[in-house]
Amino acid sequence: MSLKPRKVDFVATWEAIKETIKGVISLKHVPRSVWNDRFSDVYALCVAHPEPMADRLYQETKRYLIDHVTLLLQKVQNDGEENLIKNYHHYWSHYSVGSQYLHSLYLYLNQQHIRTHKMSDAEIIYGSSDSSGGEQMEIGELALEIWQSRMILPIGQKLVDLLLEAIDADRAQKTLPVSIEAIRGTILSFVEVQGYKKKAPLQLYQELFEELFLTASGEHFKQDASRLLQERDVSLYMEKVKLKLEEEMFRARRFLHSSSLPKVAHTCEAHMVEEHLEFIYSECMNMVQAERKKDLSNMYDLLKSVQDAIQVPVETVLEHIKTQGLNAIGNLQGENIHINFVENLLNVHSRYKLLIQEVFKSDQNFMGALDKACSYVINHRPNGGKSPCRSPELLAKYCDTLLKKSSKGVSEFEVEEKLSQSIIIFKYIDDKDVFQKFYSRMLAKRLIHQQTQSMDAEETMINRLKQACGYEFTSKLHRMFTDMSVSADLNNKFQVYLKEDNIDLGINFSIYVLQAGAWPLGQAVVTPFAVPQQLEKSVQMFEAFYHNRFNGRKLTWLHHLCQAELRLGYLKKSYVVTVQTFQMAILLLFENTNTLTCKEIRDTLQLNVEHFQRHAISLVESKLLVADTEELTEATVLCLNMDYSNKRTKFRITAAVQKESPQEVEQTLNSVEEDRKMYLQAAIVRIMKARKVLKHNALIQEVYAQSKTSFAPSVQLIKKCIESLIDKQYIERTAHSSEEYSYVA
Repeated sequence: MSLKPRKVDFVATWEAIKETIKGVISLKHVPRSVWNDRFSDVYALCVAHPEPMADRLYQETKRYLIDHVTLLLQKVQNDGEENLIKNYHHYWSHYSVGSQYLHSLYLYLNQQHIRTHKMSDAEIIYGSSDSSGGEQMEIGELALEIWQSRMILPIGQKLVDLLLEAIDADRAQKTLPVSIEAIRGTILSFVEVQGYKKKAPLQLYQELFEELFLTASGEHFKQDASRLLQERDVSLYMEKVKLKLEEEMFRARRFLHSSSLPKVAHTCEAHMVEEHLEFIYSECMNMVQAERKKDLSNMYDLLKSVQDAIQVPVETVLEHIKTQGLNAIGNLQGENIHINFVENLLNVHSRYKLLIQEVFKSDQNFMGALDKACSYVINHRPNGGKSPCRSPELLAKYCDTLLKKSSKGVSEFEVEEKLSQSIIIFKYIDDKDVFQKFYSRMLAKRLIHQQTQSMDAEETMINRLKQACGYEFTSKLHRMFTDMSVSADLNNKFQVYLKEDNIDLGINFSIYVLQAGAWPLGQAVVTPFAVPQQLEKSVQMFEAFYHNRFNGRKLTWLHHLCQAELRLGYLKKSYVVTVQTFQMAILLLFENTNTLTCKEIRDTLQLNVEHFQRHAISLVESKLLVADTEELTEATVLCLNMDYSNKRTKFRITAAVQKESPQEVEQTLNSVEEDRKMYLQAAIVRIMKARKVLKHNALIQEVYAQSKTSFAPSVQLIKKCIESLIDKQYIERTAHSSEEYSYVA
């Protein structure tokens, strides 16, 4: 074939092209040689000399397609309404494929003649219409446009009516008047016929079919809902509606364009769920209280897509978890109250977390309700908010129980697991500073009295707390660990010091040197105590060694926290007993005598009544000493029990000291209150220094935001701290407003 422009006989060439078009558009066999010749003919007409004949070819092709579709319309209608869908689908199936082949045959005309004159995609999308008046369409598009105007426009409404009847028959499970393929193909033809459009390609489908379909479906859903409501059973209603929704979505996928799926779901939900929310909510409380998982799951599936409908079940679940949580910790008594408290709360949390995962697919609304409920229960203040919240103290005691050596029958893995779980409770606690106070006190006792189960477990727990609250929260706890390792090194150096000077203390002596700022021992009153003669040399030598190394540091001996091992050699069997310092001092007085009065012991040791009573009674109760009266008075005679026996040759007498007294608990809470005031005052000064001038409400909000990681301060407490700082002249009220403060530089 020659590419050179030449004279062409249009009539003869068009006749040849027209014969080929007949075969192509009807999907009849067209030999490859004929196809190639017609392809060349289209090219020849487009580049004909002296004048190209592209426009004339276009007009003739358009006229032919109009005539062809008009003829097809008669054929579609010939067999009556009952065969309208079937015939339409048959001819559309051929015509739509044939138009694509025709588009390929006219490739040169499309690319070189029509596209060069077409508007750009941007002009089409953002312009006022798809095409300007008189603009030519590519041949494939032209074929589809003619089908729409000459076939769909005349019979479209009738087609849609028949399609809706067919879908209703499918809903009623009746035999369809026509095949599923014909119904789906006819519906999708409304989309495909405008598939070439850049702007609003679904317009015909939506206006001609979808709107009518959704309206008809809405009426159907209303009737179905009315019928189901007559049974007055919410569980059954939800099951049937859920089934109905699944059926409709399956039907929509089978018949409709994918863009209609969410609209079908929304229509069904609007008429079968949204319009009957009160009916569904009527059983919500009972379902939640009885924890009917299947019903709740159905309710969730139906309500999740309806705007704000999920809030009622969320609130109901929130109140239910609150009730269950308060019931779980409401009547706890006895020595194991802290264990029951924490483990009961963890059970409630894990139970409802699992329920939310199973039933509500871990929906964030319900997870938020779980968090709110747990926070409410854990920070609950009994007696109408008058009593303090005990959660921080009880959680600290729970951790203490697990980390102590006394936790019998619990494996190391179980301890790790329980400590890890305890962080769940910790994260909900508002007053984290109270927990920190109790935890640090208990950690101090475990470290000082060598009662910790595992130093690794202790460090792991502190790291967990640091991850939850930051380094500042655990800095003092880390320093306590540092002091223990530094003290071990100091003891080694002290032993070297004694060897170098050939000093024999006569006893094994080791100490802990603790930083006053890191250890929660500052509130402890240093009790009067005359150090036993056996210890005097050791104390003096260590003081000399320490002051020689650290000039200017002050040592304060906390005898009430010390302990000793004594060997009892006066009995039939030898025993090693671990005792507190004051117990040791009392026993040492019996080295040269078997009997002493309480007054003699007190005068010798210079102990106050409280300490003497507590430690003397513990020795009498352990049966190492025998008293001649039930109550210890100054005249009571104590004597060694020469008949003492014990199955164990090594034992400890520390119970009297280890228990946390109510006074210590109150003291801890008081120290927290003082710390809070100092923290808030520092925060206020810090904020005011940065802002210079700030209004009252803004200052309170900023202070609260900075404090909430450790505790939730009351507005009243923040106001008191502001007044205190005004008195101290750190800040002042501005001249023009009593509700505004300025920083005093």
